[in-house]
Amino acid sequence: SPGIVASALENRHYPSMADYVGAVAAALRTEYRTIVERGLLLQIDAPDLALERHTMFGTRPLEEFLAWVALVIGAINEALAGIDPGRVRLHVCWGNYEGPHTHDVPLDDILPLLYEARVGALVLSMANARHAHEHRCFARHPLPDDKLLVAGVIDTTSNYVEHPEVVAERLERIAAAVGGPER
Repeated sequence: SPGIVASALENRHYPSMADYVGAVAAALRTEYRTIVERGLLLQIDAPDLALERHTMFGTRPLEEFLAWVALVIGAINEALAGIDPGRVRLHVCWGNYEGPHTHDVPLDDILPLLYEARVGALVLSMANARHAHEHRCFARHPLPDDKLLVAGVIDTTSNYVEHPEVVAERLERIAAAVGGPER
């Protein structure tokens, strides 16, 4: 994601963060096209769209973070111009570090903005203890007809190995929340 690059690598050249994110998106456009032109699915890793709420924006109002998310989604869309959204997935997460995650942004706050991405599927962590309940968000913000959900149903933030029945229950709950397993 242009946002994770801009978050991780200090801007020493561009006059604003928006200019920096835009320049990174322009540079990534070539990479994105090359991946799709080779017949592969492009998965954009964008943990910044959730994780940065408690890092870069930890002491700032939610509205400033949501403006960041909108900026990055806009930059991603620019970078994806001319690419079939069905060939693109957007991965958004809160980080896989072992920590309390008590300052994670709720999915409810960012989901409407994620829907604006020109992608065919959202890849979301739906298993960890902090976010396993958020399948309910899809009742308030229904998954658009042009998008699929790739639900992460194994908790990568814990050293516990979930029982297959727990994983199956997660799959069933999430499938029901988005309108069926084909979604």
